[in-house]
Amino acid sequence: GDETSVSQDDSDNSVSESLDDCDYSVAEISRSFRSQRELCEQLNINHMIQRIFLITLDNSDPSMKSGNGIPVRCVYLEEMAADLDDQDWLDMDNVEQALFTRLLLQEPGNHLIYMTSTTTQNLSADRDAGERQILRYLYACSQRAREEITKVPENLLPYAVRCRNLTVSNTRTVLLTPEIYVNQNVYEQLVDLMLEALRGAHFEDMTEFLEEVIEALTVDEEVRTFGEVMVPVFDILLGRIKDLDLCQILLYTYLDVLLYFTKQKDIAKVLAGYIQPKDPGNGQIYQKTLLGTILNTSCLLKTPGVVENHGYFLNPSRSSPQEIKVQESNIHQFMAQFHEKIYQMLKNLLQLSPETKHRILSWLGNCLHANAGRTKIWANQMPEIFFQMYASDAFFLNLGAALLKLCQPFCKPKSPRLLTFNPTYCALKELNEEERRSKNVHMKGLEKETCLIPVLSEQEPEFANSYNLVTENLVLTQYTLHLGFHRLHDQMVKINQSLHRLQVAWREAQQSSSPAADSLREQFERLMTIYLSTKTAMTEPQMLQNCLNLQVSMAVLLVQLAMGNRGTEPLELSFPLPQVENSALAYVPEFFADNLGDFFIFLRRFADDILETSADSLEHILHFITVFMGDVERMKNPHLRAKLAEVLEAVMPHLDQAQSPLVSSVFHRKRVFCSYQHAAHLAEALIKVFVDIEFTGDPHQFEQKFNYRRPMYPILRYMWGTDSYRQSVKALADYASENLEAMNPPLFLRFLNLLMNDAIFLLDEAIQ
Repeated sequence: GDETSVSQDDSDNSVSESLDDCDYSVAEISRSFRSQRELCEQLNINHMIQRIFLITLDNSDPSMKSGNGIPVRCVYLEEMAADLDDQDWLDMDNVEQALFTRLLLQEPGNHLIYMTSTTTQNLSADRDAGERQILRYLYACSQRAREEITKVPENLLPYAVRCRNLTVSNTRTVLLTPEIYVNQNVYEQLVDLMLEALRGAHFEDMTEFLEEVIEALTVDEEVRTFGEVMVPVFDILLGRIKDLDLCQILLYTYLDVLLYFTKQKDIAKVLAGYIQPKDPGNGQIYQKTLLGTILNTSCLLKTPGVVENHGYFLNPSRSSPQEIKVQESNIHQFMAQFHEKIYQMLKNLLQLSPETKHRILSWLGNCLHANAGRTKIWANQMPEIFFQMYASDAFFLNLGAALLKLCQPFCKPKSPRLLTFNPTYCALKELNEEERRSKNVHMKGLEKETCLIPVLSEQEPEFANSYNLVTENLVLTQYTLHLGFHRLHDQMVKINQSLHRLQVAWREAQQSSSPAADSLREQFERLMTIYLSTKTAMTEPQMLQNCLNLQVSMAVLLVQLAMGNRGTEPLELSFPLPQVENSALAYVPEFFADNLGDFFIFLRRFADDILETSADSLEHILHFITVFMGDVERMKNPHLRAKLAEVLEAVMPHLDQAQSPLVSSVFHRKRVFCSYQHAAHLAEALIKVFVDIEFTGDPHQFEQKFNYRRPMYPILRYMWGTDSYRQSVKALADYASENLEAMNPPLFLRFLNLLMNDAIFLLDEAIQ
């Protein structure tokens, strides 16, 4: 500055004079030099502290100050200046006290003074120096200190570093004892700072600062534990995310904050504990945790049946199909991004440490167990009670989508990891917390599930010492789909039927000019909004593709288990299949196969194009159907086997399609179906299940069999038109005609007998 240059001149003069006169000793000369140098350094330190913290003890006339290297505006610490009396500069001895004094000022803006003789108004200088929010102020100071560290000469570097450290230690103090600072909500400030850093794309600077603060907080947890510091921050996030919508950009910024939290080892540990509910047995409470609140965000209705205040697909009959499509694809884009973020969070927690992995898996396992009642039949009859007891459909749909992403690495039909799945996981009974941790078993209550075949009395499961993540992920994902997707699919079918009925009634009312027409139209509108919202939520393309990959892999896995393959290398499917001995199928819950069937039937109804684009995977589904549909030794439940006939109808080319000459939407499926290598066995399996369904032991078996056989007729008709299938049906017929008198009537004979019975009964019914 000017002052230094003046004093420098003086010293030069004094040196030259002294050399002339030779009166001064050398020691005195060096002392005078040193004091000049110290003065100069002292001045530079004062300026640097002023630049970093925007505070000062010097309120002299700006025109007297050098103006070089000092900020435009500073907060004048009046009381401290008075206490120090004759010292009007800041140094390393008083900076700590000065900063603390500045942090305690309630209205720093009232203490601003001009440091330079500038007359132009400088709003940003006023704002920076007079910043009321102390965390924001400290973070800004740390950034200014960081800049100083890169610029200052070497002799000032240690002081700049100390200033930067002061910002960290003071932030620690602020977070540990926020009650000292009046009218400061420091936790809100922290959240807002992170949001701004994300929006302004300087998040790395923010996290670098945070990492240092976290380290300082975790070194000494006497005043408050690190958890106690973080919980209020999570509370704020929970409160804010709750009110956000799927299609609000802000939601994704909050999710990015949480993504950082799941990556940061100390925060993630606290977070994994924070989301654990007080009452783990209450299904609905999971939706109120921080993770649950996120999972509860979707385009489904917040309150089932209440269309008011719903932000999507309002007045559908006034929207063109094009507009509806645009809205749907817009929601799908948000959903894809949303599911990706949830998946990343789960993945971070699973990978970060054994502790966070155990906590998040426990959360998932307990949550699914507490919500197991969602599949009960009464659940659909009493929606009011249902939604008080269990987490929402949106919750399970999103959770399913995120878990499906976690399964993708081993959901390729040829994945070597797929066959490391160990079904005995599902047969484990009561385990304590420690065993769950060491064995990696976090699902509960699976031993009560019905499995594909009953366990033989002498069969002892060979439990593993510990189960891999492939096993755990597959089970968690399948169970989530069982609780979520399945129920929504049922709802879709019911809504579809109601819409059809309403439409017919509305048309009739219009034709007869009935006063009910308007109310019917309104009912139709409301239901259409619900239908479109549900369909959109369930048909996000990436989620469907991931689910298809999982279910195809499931088919591969179950076929390998059915063949008795215990290794990790897949075997080629060949007939006849080996005898069923000690089969692992006795530990595979039925919902594995049920989900698979349910999903393909859903695709056929609501997203048929996916079946065509994935035709190459369908061969695995045909294998699955061929192996299980007609084989009571590998799938005991006749209802489930009859459902496989419906799955077969879903994946085969449709018969009723008006062929467009240019593009056939079933071309690939036709190719797969017609060139299927085990066609003969598939045809036989279909005829077997047709016969088996006659006697299911169910009190309603007579009415049921007609429903079950409905999809079988078009399949048989299609098979009859394809050579390979036709030959095998003929072979069965030939065998039957040669063995008419056999003790056990041949399969084809029983089939013909039942076919005739049905035809006569239905004809009789129709005539009456």
